[in-house]
Amino acid sequence: MSISITQNDRMLAYMTKHPLVRPRDLIKINVMATTISRAVTEGDIIRVGRGLYRLPNAGLDTHTTLAEVAKRAPNAVICLVSALAFHGLTDQLPRKVWIGIGANDWKPRLKYPHIRPVRFREPYFSAEVEVHEISAVDVRIYSIAKSIADAFRNPKLVDRFVAIESLKSALEARQVQPTTLAEAAKNYGAWNQMRPYLEAFSFNG
Repeated sequence: MSISITQNDRMLAYMTKHPLVRPRDLIKINVMATTISRAVTEGDIIRVGRGLYRLPNAGLDTHTTLAEVAKRAPNAVICLVSALAFHGLTDQLPRKVWIGIGANDWKPRLKYPHIRPVRFREPYFSAEVEVHEISAVDVRIYSIAKSIADAFRNPKLVDRFVAIESLKSALEARQVQPTTLAEAAKNYGAWNQMRPYLEAFSFNG
């Protein structure tokens, strides 16, 4: 009995610092699967998805779903509308988490959170990836400039209104310089689409 209590205490202490955990995280600190299962049954922890757990009253970030995806697909990159929303550039709230994966990468299959994978070839996939900590999880997200460029480059995936709105918001909030946006647009194949709006907003500003 003492072993079970010790494992449970160890698990709960660990989860106060790591709001989202997978079984393998707990196994590394010598918490067995039976302890995890018992904790779920007794309500000490909550199973939020297949192989993902949190404390009932965990202070989770508003972008926790991004962290949940990152836990299960650590090589993916938050992209397009999800990246724009994270950076505060659009009021659009995507029903699925948009993730970028490499051209030949394995396609993650998650029942929750719902995801929308998009394949990026190089250099689009590896460029301008930032790491943000959300709910104690390192989440890979494309930079503001690249996210906007990607939105303009993919009109079939992102509504042009959303792309324009995000560009305008970034400039008005001075989150990124016009020269940085222009460089990203040129590097990532969106210059022709973005140029008229960038020049108009920059001139008006």
